[in-house]
Amino acid sequence: MNVWNERYSGEEYHFGTEPNAFLITQHALLKPGMRCLAVADGEGRNGVWLAQQGLQVLSVDSSSVAIEKARALAEKRGVKIEVELADLALWDWGVDKFDVVAGIFIQFAPPALREQMFAHIKRCLKPGGLLMLQGYTPRQLEYRTGGPSMIEHLYTEAMLRSAFADMEILHLREHDEVIHEGEGHSGMSALIDMVARKPG
Repeated sequence: MNVWNERYSGEEYHFGTEPNAFLITQHALLKPGMRCLAVADGEGRNGVWLAQQGLQVLSVDSSSVAIEKARALAEKRGVKIEVELADLALWDWGVDKFDVVAGIFIQFAPPALREQMFAHIKRCLKPGGLLMLQGYTPRQLEYRTGGPSMIEHLYTEAMLRSAFADMEILHLREHDEVIHEGEGHSGMSALIDMVARKPG
């Protein structure tokens, strides 16, 4: 069984149904009608919130169980999202398609796949499009309140600056905060947030 299907099985939402706190802080950058890709969106908490802001959302994930729960959450909240089952190593991301890409805790990817995904994100954004990214830093290995246990999957400020040197970085910050995102992410956490714009 797909390990993510197992994680998402059951009635509860593993990461809760409320949107990511960092994403909410970027609300002013979001405009109704924007086309948005929610990468590895799991059970849809972020994709559904983005749709509630008037965005046209494509929510992709590798778990069929998560996608069904995302559909159910959208229906419950009275919004429409497109959902697609996707292996992000093989999926066709497209070119100049999205105004916004949300990548919230997409740290399942080892370095080679991460590099590939970051390249796809840059290509699939329209000129002037925005990437909103949040992840864990290596200090998270001390907190153990969510996220991967392999240091090579985690982000540092230097790594993100280098990976997105060809974009305009509008916001990049490492910080420690208590987060409550279902049972999946709960407690003091070592976080890094970034907003970057593709050149127009």
